Amino acid sequence: MNKGLLIVFEGIDGTGKSTQMSLLASSLKKNGLAVIETREPTNGQFGQQIRALYANRNGISREEELELFIADRQEHVHDLLIPGLQEGKIILCDRYFLSTAAYQGAVGFSPAEIIERNSFAPSPDLALLFCAPPKLGIERITTGRGDSLNDFEQEASLQKVAAIFDNLELPYIQRIDASGSIDAVHQAVLQAVTPLLRNMIQNA
Repeated sequence: MNKGLLIVFEGIDGTGKSTQMSLLASSLKKNGLAVIETREPTNGQFGQQIRALYANRNGISREEELELFIADRQEHVHDLLIPGLQEGKIILCDRYFLSTAAYQGAVGFSPAEIIERNSFAPSPDLALLFCAPPKLGIERITTGRGDSLNDFEQEASLQKVAAIFDNLELPYIQRIDASGSIDAVHQAVLQAVTPLLRNMIQNA
């Protein structure tokens, strides 16, 4: 039975995850591979509640916020991730439970306990962890995109998030230097994912 792959894109805001996921998706599709692009928070009922928090995180408790992330992921796993993997698709996901561990860990929860609470979710085949200094990420958000920082993107918070990401050691994590050019980072991503894809490309 053909099994798919789950490749997740993790890191602090402004490291270029979304751009790199789009570039990888295009590359894989050119090789005839079936790709699903998705993200968390999702556009589902719980994901929409999480996105509303970007403007103001003070409306609910941190415990309630964590519960929303877990409920959103349970729905995502049931409705999209497991069916897609069973169909042999390559799923690219912008943020997954490592982001929950880092961002909710930064407000006082245990990252290890958060990961344990997400044991219902399939482990990634590869977690690309994009690493860049928070100041660079903020510069890309404000100057590069022309956006204002949301409540999850404040520098003091991102410093804590980055420190938690730096301390995560799991067998499927591969760190990517995200401080270079878009093309340089893309080449590093391709190098990281190619070993996983060789068999699927041959069979496509």
